[in-house]
Amino acid sequence: MQTLYTIEALEHNVKPGEETKILAQHLEQSRQLFVFLVWFLTEVARYAEVDARHRASKHLPSPEDRNVNTKISGNTLLWNILEHTSFQLAMAKDKPNLIDTEDWIRKIYQRLEESPLYQEYIKVQERTKDGEKDILEFIFTDLMLPDDDFVSFLEENFVHWDDDAEMMNLLMLGFLQKPKSYNFQEFLGKEKEQFAKDLLNTVLNKEAQLLEMINGRLVNWDAERIAVLDMILMKMGAAEFLYFETIPTKVTINEYIDLAKDYSTAQSGQFINGLLDNIHKDLVKQNLIHKTSHKN
Repeated sequence: MQTLYTIEALEHNVKPGEETKILAQHLEQSRQLFVFLVWFLTEVARYAEVDARHRASKHLPSPEDRNVNTKISGNTLLWNILEHTSFQLAMAKDKPNLIDTEDWIRKIYQRLEESPLYQEYIKVQERTKDGEKDILEFIFTDLMLPDDDFVSFLEENFVHWDDDAEMMNLLMLGFLQKPKSYNFQEFLGKEKEQFAKDLLNTVLNKEAQLLEMINGRLVNWDAERIAVLDMILMKMGAAEFLYFETIPTKVTINEYIDLAKDYSTAQSGQFINGLLDNIHKDLVKQNLIHKTSHKN
């Protein structure tokens, strides 16, 4: 979707191969953002040791200063991430630590330290898989993402943050479930990356046919006045109906409704739902939709 929108905004015709280069650039930007977020999360968790050293080195440290609980710095999930070869390679390549984040890491950690969930976490001596995961999830979903100032910081350093925010949330939650299975060098995995390329090329190569389908069903609508993003989403959905036989039509419709709600206008979800549903019904009547099981 982002790539098609970028191509739509170009003042020149796309040269052969340019579309896949734009897609690759978008994927690389998203990968770098994800590496940064994972690194930042680990730094917040590890800051307990930094805080303990600072407090112990005071001129007159209090008993509390001498006994800062650093349990989270030994979080087993944290160290699964830090010792992950793929993550170490990404760190060496992307160098997220070069971004000035010291103040932000300290601020997020201080808010973590004050939270009831963290106080409960450090009271329990034993470590459980769920407990280790939950505290890292809490840092990301409850302390990092809801902080408007921190989000502004992300926007300043990653201009595509707004487009990728929802995806980053889903990726992080999935990553924390099984960090060792993630490959930071293959952001989407070969199968998903190939699907992205196939869908992009299909929408571009079959654009005339897709527009004919869409325009023929725009009752009381002027195609030129429809939001650019809405038209892109409709073309993508129609392309999946016709040319991607392993994607169930209900999945296609629901996915593009959600994308419209997240990225386009307030009315876009309902509009795209109605139009894709009409296209689907007409294609079924014409016996032009042929779906098969992904396993087959």
